[in-house]
Amino acid sequence: MKLKGAQIFFECLKREGVEVIFGFPGGSILDIYDEMSRADVRHILVRHEQGAAHMADGYARATGRVGVCLVTSGPGATNTVTGVATAYMDSVPMVVFTGQVPTAMIGDDAFQEVDIIGITRPCTKHSYLVRDVHDIPRVIKEAFYLARTGRPGPVVVDLPKDVIQAYAEFRYPKRIDLPGYRPTTEAHTGQIRRAYQFIKKARHPVLYVGGGVIHASATEELLRFAEMNQIPVTSTLMGLGSFPAAVARPEAEGGVELHPLWLGMLGMHGTYRANMAVSHADVLIAVGARFDDRVTGKVSGFAPKAKIIHIDIDPTSISKNIEVDIPIVGDCRNALSKLIDMSQAEPIENLQDQRTPWLEQIHNWRETYPLRYVQGEDVIKPQFVVESIYRISRGEAIIATEVGQNQMWAAQYYHFVHPRSFLSSGGLGTMGYGLPAAIGAQVAFPERLVVNIAGDGSIQMNIQELMAAVCNCLPVKVAILNNRFLGMVRQWQELFYQKNYCGTCLDDASPDFVKLAEAYGAVGLRATKPSEVEPVLREAFSVNKPVLMDFVVEPDEGVYPMVPAGKSISEMLLV
Repeated sequence: MKLKGAQIFFECLKREGVEVIFGFPGGSILDIYDEMSRADVRHILVRHEQGAAHMADGYARATGRVGVCLVTSGPGATNTVTGVATAYMDSVPMVVFTGQVPTAMIGDDAFQEVDIIGITRPCTKHSYLVRDVHDIPRVIKEAFYLARTGRPGPVVVDLPKDVIQAYAEFRYPKRIDLPGYRPTTEAHTGQIRRAYQFIKKARHPVLYVGGGVIHASATEELLRFAEMNQIPVTSTLMGLGSFPAAVARPEAEGGVELHPLWLGMLGMHGTYRANMAVSHADVLIAVGARFDDRVTGKVSGFAPKAKIIHIDIDPTSISKNIEVDIPIVGDCRNALSKLIDMSQAEPIENLQDQRTPWLEQIHNWRETYPLRYVQGEDVIKPQFVVESIYRISRGEAIIATEVGQNQMWAAQYYHFVHPRSFLSSGGLGTMGYGLPAAIGAQVAFPERLVVNIAGDGSIQMNIQELMAAVCNCLPVKVAILNNRFLGMVRQWQELFYQKNYCGTCLDDASPDFVKLAEAYGAVGLRATKPSEVEPVLREAFSVNKPVLMDFVVEPDEGVYPMVPAGKSISEMLLV
């Protein structure tokens, strides 16, 4: 029995276990939408195609599964490009299906035609233009395989209208045959042994971990290896949640007890102890991280005393930005498991004597220069809002962020314990990412608390997706740190541009967020004093509806520590 291309499309998604599609209809994909009502898949109607891509991204980050979005040709496809680039930079598995004009019209500048393959080629793992209905099953199977294996990433599949209207017998391939794509998952035992010899002799070792640990589901192995060998751990922004930062304890100072091996995030806005530990390390073990410029600062000043071990599944990332001494290509979980086996077979003699002075030095750095702010009685400090979210949620929420100061305060003051609980645009720095990403996570986990920590500038980039949350009964919570500025840009202008606040003041350029929330059918709440922060949060978290919280915070607050551009990470501005 022959099936229409649109029917084959859904049969393929069924084989891949797809449960939800984030999309927006249009002329070139109407045949797929016509079939949608008969398909066993949930559809979330977005209000802008960029939102569809970010929702698929948030869904993928929160679940570890491949996110899927579906858009029409032309502007529908181009509107996803920012979301595709965001996923590419942060290695997020995603398949983006775009409509296309009929194959006979490709190249004729037809209505809503665009070369989305050419446009997205630099920011995808691969892109497909399907020219024959018989190719749909093979292409979709390959697309999902490419998206989730090796270093994950987005794949674009362009579907011309005549192809999804044509008929063919449906046969789904049983296996993949891609001779040019063979990711190395097994870490080389000889290189692992060399690395472990360095680790055994190290006096000042540091584990520097990134999002690759989370993608590889290697968080348990990371914790075990770090504790077995008493190695302190720092992470990139994307690595937050890969190591249990803290335990919520009401009796402890600040209501939290940090893991003794946790250094916090490193880099431009990293903790003092993390940046100093890396700067004084004699062995640096990089796991699933790519030495981004926001982490390294001035390259010549990064880990100047350390022998560097780099574990990554992507061979092109090794020695790309920083020359390493021991490269290990492979899956992070596999590599850490082998290191654990060697640690058991050849434990470090006198481990406590070897590590105690180093851990005491790190403790001293933490006590001398902790993350700090002063909360008075009159004006809300943004850090206080983030800490309150952590305390009330007991660290169990999924946190999404926008980009800017709100993102950095979330990274610094919310102590992430679980993997896949932090969703943020790290590599591309996409304002407007947080709300749709939070919606994607809420679709995946309807019973969990999902909070988007936002700025008053960035939340307006994709505020229209609040309607998608309302219509689909998705109770996402948005905490706006409203400082009436594009805060991070303002901070740079204050420090490096003689306080020339051109284009960053939003004092008279923002809506009434409470009224805006109500206009969308959501709940709007506001806090203007510190004493109102906790009641607003508790009310928001108790309501089974989308909530927009407007926290009017100190407008001139900065994110510190901060490493100025061109400086090494040991050269921090602390206030």
